[in-house]
Amino acid sequence: MLIKLTLFARLAPFMARHPGTIVAACGAFTLVLLALVATMLVQERHDATLRAVDNAENLALIVERDVARTVELFDLSLQEAVDGVQDPAVMGLPPPYRQRLLFDRSVSAGKYMGAQLYVDERGEIAVDSTSPAPRQGNFADRSWFSVHRDNSQAGLFISPPYQSRLRDKEWSIAFSRRVNHAGGSFAGVAVGALRISYFRDLLADLKLGPRGTITLFHEDGTIIMRYPDDASRIGRNLKGTSNFERFKQARERWFFGSAVLDAEQRLYVFRKFGKIPMLISVAPAQRDIFAAWTRRAWTIGAFALFLAAALMGAAWLLAEQFRYRLKIQGELLLLARKDGLTGLDNRRTLDQALQNEWQRARRTNAPLSLIFIDIDRFKNFNDRYGHQAGDDALAAVAQAIGGAIRRPGDVAGRFGGEEFVVLLPHTDTAGAVRIADEIQRAIRALRIEHQGSEHQIVTASVGIAGSDTLERELDVEGLLKAADRALYAAKAGGRNQSVVAASA
Repeated sequence: MLIKLTLFARLAPFMARHPGTIVAACGAFTLVLLALVATMLVQERHDATLRAVDNAENLALIVERDVARTVELFDLSLQEAVDGVQDPAVMGLPPPYRQRLLFDRSVSAGKYMGAQLYVDERGEIAVDSTSPAPRQGNFADRSWFSVHRDNSQAGLFISPPYQSRLRDKEWSIAFSRRVNHAGGSFAGVAVGALRISYFRDLLADLKLGPRGTITLFHEDGTIIMRYPDDASRIGRNLKGTSNFERFKQARERWFFGSAVLDAEQRLYVFRKFGKIPMLISVAPAQRDIFAAWTRRAWTIGAFALFLAAALMGAAWLLAEQFRYRLKIQGELLLLARKDGLTGLDNRRTLDQALQNEWQRARRTNAPLSLIFIDIDRFKNFNDRYGHQAGDDALAAVAQAIGGAIRRPGDVAGRFGGEEFVVLLPHTDTAGAVRIADEIQRAIRALRIEHQGSEHQIVTASVGIAGSDTLERELDVEGLLKAADRALYAAKAGGRNQSVVAASA
């Protein structure tokens, strides 16, 4: 605290002389403050995004594991069915025993399981898990059949969603494996159906915000299920859309994008199932992710802007106060330097200027001249016209004197009463005489009535002293006295004239 107070004490005079610095410094501090607040809010937004990404990835992992367990059980059941169909002894059993032996009831009796079938090489149902007498139907046109017919190495095939012919067009997906004759030729397909409602119920238990979606795709781009549940979306193929292609390319862990189906801006996190031809997209809505952050950002941002505005306002008021003080100080300094009546330098300022210019002249060996001016018969003027008229005359004469000197270094001041002094640095005696003559002409040109003077107007007597025509050993007091002697000589000679001082 002591260090801060000491620093402030050192900076205060500088700030008082440069009030604009206060506003600039506070402006810089305000910008830094707002930058820090903005950085903090950006970081919080990024953190909110990463939390949403982690949550979405966990949900996707949960779905993948649940689906993987279901597929594994289904596949084991299908492999048993394939082994049984390829065993002549099993196929030689009466239909009721053959049905029970081929199909695992723990799988086929499940809530979401459809029928399990053995379809022969023509696509006809040969064995049906639902009854000893197989139902009628040909499925040679189904993808789950043709893929095994055409490829002996297809393994477990999981079909895109389709509407079942055996269950009133209920949406399902098929799991199938190839059945071979003893010689290896195609003998048909063991197939089981899984109702799409399994995925709907699985996704419905996951919470993702009011506008979030979870979509399960077949690897070919066909929608298997989209939550919130919308049956019209099932079976729609999104292959070629920008979001799905980004899923397939797997170059990004996550991204923000606009949904093809409803144009909502969402955070997309996708996962490709390991051994299963499925993709899952977990997509919380952007406005749900940032809802809390947005409220907090508005609060913090509004407070920061209010604080910045208050700080800048205080800085401006303080700067204005310093400016006002500087103005007052300047006016006071001017009053201290100037004569209140004439506006010329006062005696104190004049003495200081005389000392400074004398020392400079001695140091540089430059000429210095001084003009001593006294208004003629001024006492008579005051007695006849009054002191107010006398003050007006003094002010007018002072203005005439000031108008006669034009160089920035020349100094004119009121020496006292009706006496004035003009200091002319770098001016020799001849130059001073010219300026003295101009001053006298300017005073006479005022045509101020003065019936108490032999000239009937206000005039002035002038004494001139120049360092170039006086003794070298002369000091500043000697220069002033020499001009004063010359002034009295001008008065004695009849007034309204100039006299140049000579060496004593």
